Amino acid sequence: MTSRILHKKLTDLRQQRKKGFAVLVDPDKVSLQQISILAQKCNEAKVDFLFMGGSLMVSQHMDDCIKHFKSLSDIPVILFPGSPAQVSRYADALFYLSLISGRNPELLIGAHVVSAPMVKSSGLEVISTGYIVVDGGAPTTVSYMSHSMPVPHDKDDIAMCTAMAGEMQGKHILYMDAGSGAKRPISESMIQRVAANTEIPLIVGGGITDPEKAYLNCKAGADVIVVGNAIEKDINLIKEISEAVHQSSIKV
Repeated sequence: MTSRILHKKLTDLRQQRKKGFAVLVDPDKVSLQQISILAQKCNEAKVDFLFMGGSLMVSQHMDDCIKHFKSLSDIPVILFPGSPAQVSRYADALFYLSLISGRNPELLIGAHVVSAPMVKSSGLEVISTGYIVVDGGAPTTVSYMSHSMPVPHDKDDIAMCTAMAGEMQGKHILYMDAGSGAKRPISESMIQRVAANTEIPLIVGGGITDPEKAYLNCKAGADVIVVGNAIEKDINLIKEISEAVHQSSIKV
């Protein structure tokens, strides 16, 4: 059995009504020099998690990115894999993603069957994750690669029922994603509907480009906010968004 340290950390956020901030890094888009700068910025901003992964894996230096980051920071690294190939024993945990919003059996269970021996032997903490893709107003790599339609942006009930089903199937967490570079982030009403009807931790990402949006998503019920694309464009957003997310935990 692998440890459940990070699963507990996520669950504690939910139970204690605190909020976490995660920076998402695509190893195809960063150099080791950029990882050094990123680690410094994340440490200064008290980032809670680093998520590592992407829909594709063009480069082959994910291991090096993780090792370099961990040499500079104690922030836990969780893999956010786009395929069974994206497994690194140097990370702390792995989101075992089932695309519960889609209808592609490969991403519901097929890829998991193929990857199970490798994942189990990696020694990583495995976090079973109900992955829900929401229409962000632009075609995403996830939708293209999965051959699956996202949940419509204004269909809160579909997202809610999908999340409830994932929880009842035994998923450890829920991850709602509008996709990298989404033009339209997930609405507060959808987040609120999902959070109010489920009890497991809720991670929200995609299209969050400013501290105000991150704050409002937290107030709506997100337990962890994920930002990737916006930080690639302006790394100084790490501090601003982290402050907004953690401020939302304070009772007024």
